[in-house]
Amino acid sequence: MRVYLDHNATTPVRAEARAAMEVALRLHWGNPSSVHAEGAAARACVERGREEVAALLGAEPDEVVFTAGATESNNTALQGCLRSAEGPGSIVSSAVEHPSVDAPLEALAQAGWRIVRVPVDADGLLDPEAVAAALAPDTALVSLLWGNNETGVLQPLEAIAPRVRERGIPLHVDATQCVGKLPIDLRALPVDLLSLSAHKLGGPKGVGTLVVRRGARLAPLLLGGPQERRRRGGTENTPGIAGLAAACALAARELPERIQRWGALRERLWDGLRAKIPRVQRNGSAKRVLCNTLNVEIEGAAGELLVQALDLEGIAVSTGAACASGSVHPSHVLEAMGRTAVAARSSLRLSVGHGVDESAINRVLAVLPDLVARAREAES
Repeated sequence: MRVYLDHNATTPVRAEARAAMEVALRLHWGNPSSVHAEGAAARACVERGREEVAALLGAEPDEVVFTAGATESNNTALQGCLRSAEGPGSIVSSAVEHPSVDAPLEALAQAGWRIVRVPVDADGLLDPEAVAAALAPDTALVSLLWGNNETGVLQPLEAIAPRVRERGIPLHVDATQCVGKLPIDLRALPVDLLSLSAHKLGGPKGVGTLVVRRGARLAPLLLGGPQERRRRGGTENTPGIAGLAAACALAARELPERIQRWGALRERLWDGLRAKIPRVQRNGSAKRVLCNTLNVEIEGAAGELLVQALDLEGIAVSTGAACASGSVHPSHVLEAMGRTAVAARSSLRLSVGHGVDESAINRVLAVLPDLVARAREAES
C-alpha cells in the first residue's frame, strides 16, 4: 500500500466526483448550447455545477466562469483584465508566485508592462503595507498567490485586499491551494478575480473556475463562441464540471473536519521529524499556513535523492511545484525567503489529504530517518 503525501500536486478523485461524472457522461452528453432536450439536460448539469462552486466560495452563480483549470484561469485573469486597460502600465505581484502566473507576467513584461515584485520575509509572508506602497497611479492589476503551493504559507489577504480596493485597482487571487482547505467568503473579501482547479480538491483534471466578480472588466482569452456569457469560448466540459461540483459539495460539508484532521496529521509529521532527524527546520510560517502542508529543510540531504528513495519505499512526496518538476534550479520561493540554493535543494514538501491517516504518517517516520542518514553519508 503506497503512502501519498503530494496532495498539493494533485489529489485522488473522490468517489462522489467520479459518480457525478459517470452520470454526466451517460445522461448529460448533449451540447449545453443546444436548444433541444439533450442540450437542456447538459445545460442544467452545468448550471447546477455553477451553483455548487458559487456556494462554496460565497459568490454569485453568474460570477463563475468554467475553464480548463487554474493555469487557464490565471492567464485569462492577467491577459483579459489588462486588455481592458489603457496602455502598458504596472502590475503588482509577489516574489513567490506560481509558474502559471510568472510565465504570463514575463510575457506581459516583454509587451511593455512594468512588473513590480513585492518581496516576502523569512516566513514567506507579504507585508500588507509593502503591497500598498507598491501601488502606483498606473497600476492596472494586482495578482497574488493566496496559499503558496510549495510552503503552504497563507498571505494576509484580509489585510491586503481592502488596501487594493481603496485604490480602485482590480485584485486577482490564485486560490488554487486554498479551496477546500480553508473557509472562503467572497461576500466579505474584496477580490475581483479568483482562480481554482478541480484536481486540487478531489475533482478531475482539466476543469477549473475563474470567478469574475460583478463589475470586473475582463476580455475573454479564448474566442470562438458565446459560451460562459461570452467570457470563455468553447463547449463546456460537462462531465468535468459535474466532478468539480461534487468536489465542492464535499468540501462544503467536510471543511471543519478537514482543517482539524489534516492539521493534526501535519503537526504529527513535523513533531516526528524533529524528534527523529537532527538538523531539520520548517520552511515558512507555522501559524499562517495551509492545514495540510509541511515544507522542511533537511540539512545535508539532497531533496531530489530523498524523493526518489522514498518513492522506492512506496511513499510519494515532492521537492516543490509539480509544474517545475525536473528543473535543475532551486526553488525560487525558498530563495525569495532568504534560503540559500543549497538549503532550497535540501527541502521536501509533504502535503496530506483525503485517505491519509496516522498509519501513513508513522510509515514515513519509520522510513525517512534512515534514508536521510544514508543521503547525508553520500553527500559527505
